[in-house]
Amino acid sequence: MHALLHDVVVWDNHTCLPLRPGDETFLPQLERFRSSGVTVVSINVGFGEQGIEQHVRMLAHFRRWLLARPDTYLLVRTVDDIARAKQLGRLGIVFDIEGANAIEDQIGMVQLYYDLGVRWMLIAYNLNNRVGGGCMDDDCGLTPFGETVITEMNRVGMVVCCSHTGARTAMRAIELSREPVIFSHSNPRALHDHPRNIGDDAIRACAAKGGVVCINGVGTFLGDNDTRSETVARNVDYVARLAGIEHVGIGLDYVFDNDELLEYLRQSPQMFGRDAQTLEQYACAFVGPEQIGEIAQCLHSMGYAQNDLARIFGENLMRVARTVWK
Repeated sequence: MHALLHDVVVWDNHTCLPLRPGDETFLPQLERFRSSGVTVVSINVGFGEQGIEQHVRMLAHFRRWLLARPDTYLLVRTVDDIARAKQLGRLGIVFDIEGANAIEDQIGMVQLYYDLGVRWMLIAYNLNNRVGGGCMDDDCGLTPFGETVITEMNRVGMVVCCSHTGARTAMRAIELSREPVIFSHSNPRALHDHPRNIGDDAIRACAAKGGVVCINGVGTFLGDNDTRSETVARNVDYVARLAGIEHVGIGLDYVFDNDELLEYLRQSPQMFGRDAQTLEQYACAFVGPEQIGEIAQCLHSMGYAQNDLARIFGENLMRVARTVWK
């Protein structure tokens, strides 16, 4: 653990383990987060066009494995659980869903997922769905059903996320939500012009609602497959200067199994737009949890004080959780 982060809650808001029920091959690698000083990490349980069965099966798989190891992991239900994980030296776990296709047409699934530990869900994964528009599609805007979904998420306590979501849909979702909205793993488009990155207007709107923009460590979205810690820090700094230090966090989007990612690309190239061929031809690099301390050191060298780092690496997301979770 890096000395700069020793006494603070460190929250990585998105990571991607293989989505194969019953396969425990990569699960022991969660220890990499704990040994890197991470207090809580959000694990993805499904994305894109995957439906209810796939998401519930993955939740059952992850929960069973984690609950069998109570000395190492803590399934987080409340904000107090995060402080307890820090005190006990365990890795706190929450879950997330990338795309509201996970609920299909059944609004009651929002409550069920929340009860199973899902703490944020994004509107769309790159492509349009029955809830709203994706960032790699002709953004259709937030649908009437999408408005109902956001209202239900607010009621239940699940955070609305607009990563992977089209700009038009995202702005309407932020406007409609009664609660803070996040971008769980999105980078500023001003630093790298990519449709998965977000514009200054979205960053400002997110901040105005009390939300947080979490910077990811995906080489494609950082630009030129550049996963140096300095590059991540530069993205953090951009959002902090634009919207305020209270509105930036970390969501590295580390992918554990690149072979699985390539298989998704081959099966559904339309889901990844212009990146499909590039990602398959040139291996996409990812910032791993081991770089978190180095990112903190880069920011410290740029003039960020200890209390600034505490906000960036955990307190900002803690604030959102205190506000939204039920």
